[in-house]
Amino acid sequence: MKSFCAAVACASVLFLNTVNGHYIFERLTANGAEGAVYQNIRKNTNNNSPVTDLASNDLRCNVGGGTSGGTTTVSTAAGSSLTFTADIAVYHQGPVSFYMTKVSDATAADGSSNWFKIKEIGPKFPGGTWDLEQSYSVSIPSCVAPGDYLVRIEQLAIHNPGSPPQFYISCAQVKVTGGGSKTFSGVKIPGHVKATDPGYTANIYNNFNSYTVPGPAVSTC
Repeated sequence: MKSFCAAVACASVLFLNTVNGHYIFERLTANGAEGAVYQNIRKNTNNNSPVTDLASNDLRCNVGGGTSGGTTTVSTAAGSSLTFTADIAVYHQGPVSFYMTKVSDATAADGSSNWFKIKEIGPKFPGGTWDLEQSYSVSIPSCVAPGDYLVRIEQLAIHNPGSPPQFYISCAQVKVTGGGSKTFSGVKIPGHVKATDPGYTANIYNNFNSYTVPGPAVSTC
């Protein structure tokens, strides 16, 4: 009995360590106010597990994030800041990128429209140090047209060479006010990252002297 209990205890510790080894961006700060968990952010259904399949539609807004699930939409001005906050600080090395896609109705959109990148955070050299935080902020481009958008954060964990990189993703539902009239061509997700992209296949432990964040170039006004 003692050895059985010990085995159960070990399994429980392993499970907890596995769960705690991941994170999910579950809070959004807009207009200077931080919302509740999954307020204005689509709730995923895979707990805090990552997406690893480059061909999966789950790369858009995470597993279960293809619909709003009753999530509300926040209204904020073009040029203002949004902050995504995770349940714990990010600690798997890798870049952070932000994308937007214009939609007719943020509560009904499935993310199949074109996405354009609005910010990326790579490592700093020399040293190849990563910006590992619990919260990351992005400004909505001041020139985008008003209307509904999905705003997406993507943290790509490349800490384990030889295994598929891990995508940690969340999508916020935002109604942009003001702004301009500029549109961006964007890219489809999945398809924005290729298996051959150097930033996807990089070994951060061997001759790591430069890095290119995967995906399209950042769109600017």
